[in-house]
Amino acid sequence: QVHLVESGGGLVQAGGSLRLSCAASGSIISINAMGWYRQAPGKQRELVADISSGGTANYADSVKGRFTISRDNAKNTVYLQMISLKPEDTAVYYCNADAAVSDGSTWFPRDCWGPGVQVTVSS
Repeated sequence: QVHLVESGGGLVQAGGSLRLSCAASGSIISINAMGWYRQAPGKQRELVADISSGGTANYADSVKGRFTISRDNAKNTVYLQMISLKPEDTAVYYCNADAAVSDGSTWFPRDCWGPGVQVTVSS
């Protein structure tokens, strides 16, 4: 199976910065798109940003110009650099990976999720 582990969350003042990391491990054949989602209290989970294996990135309108997604394919890791953070960015952030995994004899497509990390922005 594929395991995703997020790191880099925490408490920061408005206007500050954080960098989230997510490393994938397991019997991975390949990883296609990777992305970050977030869920604030009382709200639905929403896409923050995603990035293709070729490096094409997409962002939610609310974070454009402030967040940057990147990936290191050799390390199976995706990053989210967040600057100019606002209190409304407060949420649990989840890592996602669209992967092909192996059981030793064949491969299967899997949509994988990390457990989430808390980001809290104080005013």
